[in-house]
Amino acid sequence: METLFYVFATGAVLSACMCILQRNPISAVMWLVATMFSVAGIFLLLEAQFIATAQVLVYAGAVMVLFLFVIMLLGAEQLSYASKLPWQRPLAIGLGVILFAEAVYIVLGQRGLVPIEAPLAESFGSPVEIGGTLFMQYLLPFEITSVLLLVAIIGAIVLTKTEKK
Repeated sequence: METLFYVFATGAVLSACMCILQRNPISAVMWLVATMFSVAGIFLLLEAQFIATAQVLVYAGAVMVLFLFVIMLLGAEQLSYASKLPWQRPLAIGLGVILFAEAVYIVLGQRGLVPIEAPLAESFGSPVEIGGTLFMQYLLPFEITSVLLLVAIIGAIVLTKTEKK
C-alpha cells in the first residue's frame, strides 16, 4: 500500500512539473490530466472512492475538455511566446524559491502538530452525506461557482465572436 502511494505521488509531482514546463498548451492540459489521474489514485488508496470517481469525471473529464475547447477556440496554441516583460522571469524564480522554502519549513519544522487520528463515522464521505453537506451547508458557494462558470463560458464566446461584414 505504501509503495502504491509513492508511485501515485511521484506520478502526480512529475506530471504536474511537466504540465508547468510545457510550451504547448495542449500538451500542458494532457499532463494536467495525468496529474488528475494520479491524484485520483491517491484518493483510492485513502478509500475515498466517491472523491476519486468525481476527480476523474469532473476534473480529468469535463474541466479538461473545457480547457481544450477554449484553447482550440481561442487559437492559443498558435500564439508566440516572446517575453515582453523582462522582470517576469526573475520574479517567478524568486517567488518559487520562497514557496519552496515555506514548504520545507512546514514539512520539517512543524512536526507534532498533526492531530491524533479520531475514528470516523460509518457514513463519512458517502455520496448522501457529501450531497447533503453541499446542498445544505454550502449552497451559496455552490451556486456562486455555477454562475462563475456560466460567466466564463459566455466570456469565451464573446472573445471568439467575429463580426460579419
